[in-house]
Amino acid sequence: MDFPRWMQRAIQARLDEVTARIEHDPELSRVRGGVDEAFEVLFAGKDVKQTPEYIEWENRYIVSKGIENERLYMQGLRDGIQLTISLLGQSESMSEEINTKAPQSSYGNP
Repeated sequence: MDFPRWMQRAIQARLDEVTARIEHDPELSRVRGGVDEAFEVLFAGKDVKQTPEYIEWENRYIVSKGIENERLYMQGLRDGIQLTISLLGQSESMSEEINTKAPQSSYGNP
């Protein structure tokens, strides 16, 4: 199913907004700081991939990306649920409006 262009732009704008908010999140900044520190220590070793520093950097990097992806996913899930509820609410109110405005037949069943 293709979304209309206006909806694609709205979804992209929301994604940009949420991504920017996550980028400035204090907890994630703290985790990224740990990743940066571990990365700096990483290059002090000679055989990079065999050092405990590399393993530490890799672990911190994976954790920071996991937190970021989890937050993006959860916000997308919340947005999707809100959109679904909104659309369902509109369709119910539209059908109620149609039913109340529809002319009543004098030949209807009792």
